[in-house]
Amino acid sequence: MLDYLPEIYLLLLGFSVFMYAVLDGYDLGVGILLPSDNEAQRDRMIASIGPFWDANETWLVLAVGILLIAFPTAHSLILTELYMPTAIMLIALIMRGVAFDFRAKANSDHKPHWDWCFRIGSLITALTQGYMVGRYIMGFEQSTEAFGFAWLSALCVTAAYVYIGGAWLVLKTEGDLQIRSARWSRRAGWLAALGILVVSVVNPIVNQQVALRWFSFPEVLLLAPVPLIVLATIFLVDRYLRQVPMVNDLGVRWPFFGVTVIFALSFLGLAYSFFPEVVPGLMTAQEAASSPATLMIVGYGVMIVMPMILLYTFMVYRIFKGKATELSYK
Repeated sequence: MLDYLPEIYLLLLGFSVFMYAVLDGYDLGVGILLPSDNEAQRDRMIASIGPFWDANETWLVLAVGILLIAFPTAHSLILTELYMPTAIMLIALIMRGVAFDFRAKANSDHKPHWDWCFRIGSLITALTQGYMVGRYIMGFEQSTEAFGFAWLSALCVTAAYVYIGGAWLVLKTEGDLQIRSARWSRRAGWLAALGILVVSVVNPIVNQQVALRWFSFPEVLLLAPVPLIVLATIFLVDRYLRQVPMVNDLGVRWPFFGVTVIFALSFLGLAYSFFPEVVPGLMTAQEAASSPATLMIVGYGVMIVMPMILLYTFMVYRIFKGKATELSYK
């Protein structure tokens, strides 16, 4: 059991990052989508994420904590390589938090400025996270192509957040805003699909190990359904979004569920490509891990903290299910 602790922690780290990408991803997408031409729609969009957005970021804190304690060598390398985008992301997250609270207290003339601050903070956060993902996938390679891929990843991850954010608004709103959200989500979905395609093509080209994992026989036959399911889900989500609004909101949960499936399969694809490497091409979980004694002690904390986060995440989404109501700060 002790021999496999680094790999177990790596799986827990991946799960935390996935939960963050889905949960904070949609509220970042909603923030990016705030329209400048309709204050009532901005209020309703803020109301749709109000009970959730702060708690969603807990998964990012958990992921960074696992990386720091379980894989300190990898944490040092990643933060060294990504120091500037991480600092920019933290500033953007602070912008979002300040704007979210101040828009409730500002004079009516100032409220649009705080909404603009929330939107810009959401956009910068999404772009920096996408950039960091691109740099990570390329193993922090210092080349023009690697940096170009990182910027493309920044755009496509941002599109993915808008995609799931629009799907969330379709679930939580109605009327003109629901129709508008479906249109936003459709447009972002195809750009996100382009990003998935580019990563799927670039990974095997730049990494021989990834190519062997995906295209060796019989693995290629077993893995072939994964991209097919992703493409089919993108098509079915797009088909539903074209028909919004549906009578009695029939199947309104499908777009958000479908995009979550796309996120999950994309994460599984990356995990299969690189596992058990913590940093692609540079170090494995065994090489980067803390001592077995440290991992055992931390494991008790993780066994308490992660179930608690899952429990209150389930409870808050259960309590605040249904359509977003009129925004009130009383």
